[in-house]
Amino acid sequence: MSAITGICDVHCDPTIVEHGMSLMQALQKYPADDIQVWHKGNIFLGCHAQWITPESIGEQLPLYDAERQLAITADAIIDNREELFEKLQVDIAYRKVIKDSELILLAYYKWDEEAPKHLIGDFAFMIWDERKNKIFGARDFSGSRTLYFYRDPLRFAFCSTIEPLLTLPYVENKLNDQWLAQFLAIIVTTDTVDSSSTVYKNIEQIPPSHSVSVMNGKVTFSRYSTIIGGEMLQLKSNMEYEEAFRNVFQSAVKSRIRTHRKVGAQLSGGLDSGSVVSFAARELRSESKRLHTFSYVPVNDFVDWTRKSKFANERPFIQSTVKHVGNITDNYLDFPGKSPLTEVDDWLELMEMPYKFFENSFWLKGIYEAAQQQGIGVMLNGQRGNWTISWGPALDYQAALLRKLKLIQFYREIEMYSKNIGVGKSRVLKFVGKKAFPFMKKVFPAQNQPPFPTLINLQFAQKMNVFEKLKEHGFDSKTDYSFESAYETRKRQFEELNIWGLNGTIGTRISLRYSLWDRDPTNDLRVIRFCLSVPEKEYVKDGYDRALIRRATESYLPNSVRLNQRTRGVQGADGVHRMAKSWHVFMDEVRLLITDPVVSHYLNIDELRAALYKIQNEPKPEYVYGFEFRILMRGLIFGRFIKKFA
Repeated sequence: MSAITGICDVHCDPTIVEHGMSLMQALQKYPADDIQVWHKGNIFLGCHAQWITPESIGEQLPLYDAERQLAITADAIIDNREELFEKLQVDIAYRKVIKDSELILLAYYKWDEEAPKHLIGDFAFMIWDERKNKIFGARDFSGSRTLYFYRDPLRFAFCSTIEPLLTLPYVENKLNDQWLAQFLAIIVTTDTVDSSSTVYKNIEQIPPSHSVSVMNGKVTFSRYSTIIGGEMLQLKSNMEYEEAFRNVFQSAVKSRIRTHRKVGAQLSGGLDSGSVVSFAARELRSESKRLHTFSYVPVNDFVDWTRKSKFANERPFIQSTVKHVGNITDNYLDFPGKSPLTEVDDWLELMEMPYKFFENSFWLKGIYEAAQQQGIGVMLNGQRGNWTISWGPALDYQAALLRKLKLIQFYREIEMYSKNIGVGKSRVLKFVGKKAFPFMKKVFPAQNQPPFPTLINLQFAQKMNVFEKLKEHGFDSKTDYSFESAYETRKRQFEELNIWGLNGTIGTRISLRYSLWDRDPTNDLRVIRFCLSVPEKEYVKDGYDRALIRRATESYLPNSVRLNQRTRGVQGADGVHRMAKSWHVFMDEVRLLITDPVVSHYLNIDELRAALYKIQNEPKPEYVYGFEFRILMRGLIFGRFIKKFA
């Protein structure tokens, strides 16, 4: 794992080394096991390395291969090493020590610009091809690692983060108004619909699933990976599907615990992280290593205000998993004194841009701080699990059965599902009917909340034509998505690159700061392809949603977690409670915010003022998920960025 950087100058400007060292100097804020640079002619490459895997210790990066006339700098962990050994005919004696960067270089030498198609893992790399006088690079399919760049007719400069590029004398520090407009107008946590843009006008990024080629000053992009549903897997029994799942998922987990340090994992009380932990702990036992889990829990004086079907403190479910799985050292962290408000400035510095995920910000960063102190090298999670390993939307599946008039199977599933979740059949039928036949929403009107407040200044929005741009990409703040098909949502998850990129932005930044790698086996390309090939009937069965993972983990997870359909954990429910003592400070800052002429150019002051009026007097814990609190926090975060970083 590394922060990488470099410059390609068309005319061999003699200042290239000076400017390259400026880039490297800006990366000094991150811890490093080694710092190296390489320069030849019009090329400068640098690497601020953090050694995570056993093979990475002592790795030469940047690396120049004189025989092949190729140089590489890489931020990468490659997971399909065994497959590549065979394809690239790597000598058996060399396989245990060959570096991931060398594998990438060999792949490029064999397949040229097709090389990224053969790589599975988390990576961003740049290769200087001296034979062709060309720079070629790529970012992994889901954008797990970031790679930003600046270009003009004379030069191409790149870096893992944005700030170093802004130190270059020819890069203007100017905000991108279109990015800002989209950030404010999109109500979900996605930043923009343009996966190549950034908050700075002159800084771009390589989109997920893309490669870039720079030759004679011309920059071209190519999408090398598209995840689409292929041929359906046809096995003979439920047991065969379960065994096939365990095999592919075990391989994904095994490849992601490759580190010479300790292995950690985020653990909640649910299926996704629980499944990751259960497979990882088993694998580590064979290596005589323990798995260290890190779990966020609310502060001691918090009183759970959530609905009966929700629970804010997941500790009992987590402990049940830990006890059942074994070989785990568990950590429960409540982060006293921390809140969404206390962490804003640090996150803005870390992200180099405004952000929307404030609800989880204090405990997410806190977990990585604790993990760093314990010597963790890899932190596992199950963020992509809802769309892969624990896929199985019961209501949507039942709606499909109803539309197809498969009534016997439909009534059987409704009967069993209602019993499993403890809800009357009539209530379930109402929701299924709306999903199956949208016109029924008029018969059974939804008790929906009003639309999310418009955070963007409407004049600024009109100037940027932002709402029209968003509609072209399927974002519409006025549309009710509460009964949208889960199948449509899943399809977008794998097709829309802007959805993938945010996790990579967070993961890259936080891993560089704390020198540990964020790894998600549920996001493994092999796991995704397998899960997309499994027939839907395996995912919803006998009244269970997420049926495949529930069956496949029968001996891996306790039944209290594995079969739980009645309750669900919610994270960050104590966010407003944590801010109670500083509520007046929060309110005072918002009052100043709505009078600031710089900020008001971007923000909808009327909506902010209305939200302030509703919640200014008393910090009720239930505000944390309310529109008013969310719009005020987003406005505050955005305002601080504009005033401090613009």
